[in-house]
Amino acid sequence: MSIHDRLKQVRKHFKLSIRDFSKEIHYSHSVYGQVEYGNREPNDRILQLISSKFNVNLDWIVTGKGEMFDPQPKDMRLEKILEIYNTIDQTLKDCLLEQSKILLKIYKAKK
Repeated sequence: MSIHDRLKQVRKHFKLSIRDFSKEIHYSHSVYGQVEYGNREPNDRILQLISSKFNVNLDWIVTGKGEMFDPQPKDMRLEKILEIYNTIDQTLKDCLLEQSKILLKIYKAKK
């Protein structure tokens, strides 16, 4: 089974159309459709989004080894951060990055 088939299998498991599935991962449905049909290779961003959003084992997506779903649920806060990040403009993305750097400095200083 190819990576494209495994991606399709994930989508079908959740009973989603290509359009609805691509909305869930904040990706263009036409681009994602090309990936699933094998006309385009999936990039790391798509794979990471699918893995985090649907708790799918990334190794299984890429290689077919292991189980489809991760036994340990992922921390969904990262998904929420990505969701916010993907909906804001570049200025706010830059601001979010700078704020994150400041928070990390504060956190490290308290350790």
